[in-house]
Amino acid sequence: MAATSEEGAKVQVFVDWLQVNGAELRGCTINSSPKGFGIIFAEAQGSSDDDDDDVLVVVPLELAITPMRVLQEPLLGPECRSMFELGHVDDRFLIILFLTFERLRPLSSWKPYLDMLPTRFGNPLWFSDDDFLELKGTNLYDATLLQKKKLLSLYHDKVEPLLKKLLLLDGVSESNVSFEHFLWANSVFWSRALNLPLPHSFVFPQNQEDVGEIQDQAPGATSVGSGDTVWVEGLVPGIDFCNHDLKPFATWEVDGTGSVSKVPSSMYLLSGCPILFLFAQNPIPNKEITISYGNKGNEELLYLYGFVIENNPDDYLMVHYPVEAIPSIPFSDSKGQLLEAQKAQLRCLLPKSLLDHGFFPQTTSKVRESDEKGTAARSCNFSWSGQRKTPSYVNKLVFPEDFMTGLRTIAMQEDEIYKFSAMLEELVESRPDEQPSETEVRMAVWEACGDSGALQLLVDLLNTKMMKLEENSGSEEQDAGLLEEACVLEIHEQPRELEEEEEGKRMMSRNKWSSVVYRRGQKQLTRLFLKEAEHALHLSLSSDHC
Repeated sequence: MAATSEEGAKVQVFVDWLQVNGAELRGCTINSSPKGFGIIFAEAQGSSDDDDDDVLVVVPLELAITPMRVLQEPLLGPECRSMFELGHVDDRFLIILFLTFERLRPLSSWKPYLDMLPTRFGNPLWFSDDDFLELKGTNLYDATLLQKKKLLSLYHDKVEPLLKKLLLLDGVSESNVSFEHFLWANSVFWSRALNLPLPHSFVFPQNQEDVGEIQDQAPGATSVGSGDTVWVEGLVPGIDFCNHDLKPFATWEVDGTGSVSKVPSSMYLLSGCPILFLFAQNPIPNKEITISYGNKGNEELLYLYGFVIENNPDDYLMVHYPVEAIPSIPFSDSKGQLLEAQKAQLRCLLPKSLLDHGFFPQTTSKVRESDEKGTAARSCNFSWSGQRKTPSYVNKLVFPEDFMTGLRTIAMQEDEIYKFSAMLEELVESRPDEQPSETEVRMAVWEACGDSGALQLLVDLLNTKMMKLEENSGSEEQDAGLLEEACVLEIHEQPRELEEEEEGKRMMSRNKWSSVVYRRGQKQLTRLFLKEAEHALHLSLSSDHC
């Protein structure tokens, strides 16, 4: 996608700024792409024997926006340090506040970078009222309402008064401060921040031990080994323009010594595999260089990054039993203690890939080794007394054992609780000096209850979830029809630009389209996991009557 003259001027100013600050673009540049700005190959390169030919972009870590940098800022640093040491804010807030403040400063040294960032985002916090209603009935609808409420409270309680104070000290009018500035910075952080494995010497320089102490307290900073690596969240201008792809071209790495990138204490973009390395030596001009944001479902992609992927192989369904309902169930106190003793979960994520291990395999989804291990591990947790036979379907049950343990406990009937108590009492009497282990308590619960109650509760939860989804936005088939007829209107486009629509197509905003893709996927997964749960329930009830 060709850049306009205005966009081209912004890009050139930014590229010059990167180079002045020590960054290097090696055979690539930044330009417009269908996803906004992206990193693309500038021109074909001849083959070379240099070891660093597959290094595409290098950015000094000194240019990264991290909590340490914020704490060293002359105006913002002292205020942030005070709030941080009192535990009023976390390290992520420091970066978001920094972005908000710098955007409001007309003479900010970060202006070339900030001018390149989007002014609006595709996550639900930025949806119009009509587009937001398309999410009603989904997890994202409730999560977005809660998040916006929290952000508004944080803005009015801490951000607004602090920004007004600092801007006045900086000689800037306070009249421009608004919640949208803070919302913008929040979206910039969550859509662009990386978890950076920084060299210990970079995070804890000898002459700045006080900054190191602050970082030690930060939830996002995790030290791995003495004198080794410290994980810190931050933004890396330049590399953060890489867009996501399921088949990425590149990966990023941190180079503490400069042995790979030739720039000590830097972060670099690396072509991802030998085939891609050959392509990097003879690239197609204007070909975009992408990375992977990780195996993320559409719920996470839309919430954090503002986009979705049709037929996403990493999609998942979140299912939970409402904790607020526990006080109203029979024997709630006893069950609450049991849940704690077993470290049971009342919430779980069900990746699409789990379905390949179930009764009705979905051959189009990915199977990952981690999923296989999770299935195998469940088979060893049953029948410590041997009275109840291990069910024939155990290796086909796709639902995580921690979650099934929670549902078994919630669903326990009065006679099952007495049976469980008697079994545990017998165990305690045989070992008076030793408490039953978590595994033994789980086995006793299963021995007393089996799976039928838990599976019936799961079926009820999934049916309720489907009803909530369909009540607000229709069926999965209706969503499929909407997508087939959609003519998508991008954020930067105006309706008049799409007056000549394709025959049979309906104009739809990008945000609405993303909502429909996401909720259709949720309905599909709910239907498929409900089918698994219903079949498992049928088999469980049959085995109970044998």
